[in-house]
Amino acid sequence: MANTPDNGKTAATEAFEKPSTSAASHRARAPKPRVAGAPVRSRSKKGADEKPADPDKKQAARGAQFIGLVFAAYVAFLFFSGQIGQFVEAFHNVEYPWLVGAVICICMYFMLGTLAYVTAVYLDHDSPVGFRDLMAVEASGNFFGNLTPMQMGALPSQIYQLTKAGLSVGAASATQFTRFIMFQFGVVLFAAIMLWAKLGFFLSSYGDIVLLNLLVFAGHAIELLFLFVVCLCPNFVRRVGSSLLSWANGHGWIKNYDKWDEMINVQVSQFSTAFRRSAANVPDMVLTLLITMTQLAFLYMIPWFVLNAFGIEADFLTCLAAGSMVQLVSTAVPLPGGTGGAEGGFALFFGPMLGSSATAGFLVWRVVTFFLPTFAALPMIGLKSSHRESIYHRAQRWTGRGGRRAPKRGAVTVKPTTSHGKYVVKKKTGGASSSTKKASK
Repeated sequence: MANTPDNGKTAATEAFEKPSTSAASHRARAPKPRVAGAPVRSRSKKGADEKPADPDKKQAARGAQFIGLVFAAYVAFLFFSGQIGQFVEAFHNVEYPWLVGAVICICMYFMLGTLAYVTAVYLDHDSPVGFRDLMAVEASGNFFGNLTPMQMGALPSQIYQLTKAGLSVGAASATQFTRFIMFQFGVVLFAAIMLWAKLGFFLSSYGDIVLLNLLVFAGHAIELLFLFVVCLCPNFVRRVGSSLLSWANGHGWIKNYDKWDEMINVQVSQFSTAFRRSAANVPDMVLTLLITMTQLAFLYMIPWFVLNAFGIEADFLTCLAAGSMVQLVSTAVPLPGGTGGAEGGFALFFGPMLGSSATAGFLVWRVVTFFLPTFAALPMIGLKSSHRESIYHRAQRWTGRGGRRAPKRGAVTVKPTTSHGKYVVKKKTGGASSSTKKASK
């Protein structure tokens, strides 16, 4: 028999009855009051560990270095090919008011992109995301998207910005994916309209090479169809995805099984739920689509301004259609900024129109549509709204329909809490605090 202490208690009993200093130091505490307008935090371990994906700044830096090398190689080509004289001469006759118009177009592209987010956030009446927060979201997408292959850095960076503005990771992902699918729908619909209007002209002017654009368009259409299947048939996608994941994992092809399993069984459901909730409000979805189509129109009309800047008259609708085709090719090239696709597409569709000014025209177009929005977006990524009042309630107040104010960021406001037929309201103003008790009716 094991020896016991003289008091008759076993060692185990003695250890159990002795209060632990570690346990004493971690006593249960009352929950902290929630700041009005702040997202509710999940109590689950998984919710507590949930963190947004930080934008891959190293990948963006590598993309910027790559774009810089490409630009340097482009300038070197001008010198060694003897075209520098034509390049300088072309710029001597540029009409700068048309270039100002091109810059205004890219600014409108940015503002309309922000407005599309405003429309999506407006549906959530208590969303803490403000207008300046959404400007930072749009700027982040432009910056990280332009510096990563096929704009893969845009989605995670924009989700990260939404979480910084006060949304949970799930809500931010749902908002961003809904915006993404509407943008893709706008790109495909705009291209379809332009192809229907100008396909005969393109085939007669550029030949069979236009078939490459048709293949790229088909790829974007298939991608959009897949997104709609995920939104409308989530159970089917989860079954098929889980089966494929198990099969690939059995062959040892999956390195991070838990990550992919969560994406298939959790994020697909969240994405579908958010899209269905947004799609239930048809007028707002139609408005978002119209804003997206207008946004794309401002981007695609920039070559028309560039042509006029060099004194070349061109058909406006043809430039819109050609601009749409150039963007489709650019997004299909797996290099930062669509390098290679942008040059080839512009040379194909606008090179014959510009003639000897093609090199200068391409540089102006590239600066306005890529370099200017990319580096102008960098300081705007840090924008942040100074309050937590939702856009919906602000709009209600401005239109005279009421709406409540939310505290500024950093202010402390405790919501009324009910306890045994009484409620306690606590307010903190400056350094003083007060409390009032009142029996409920």
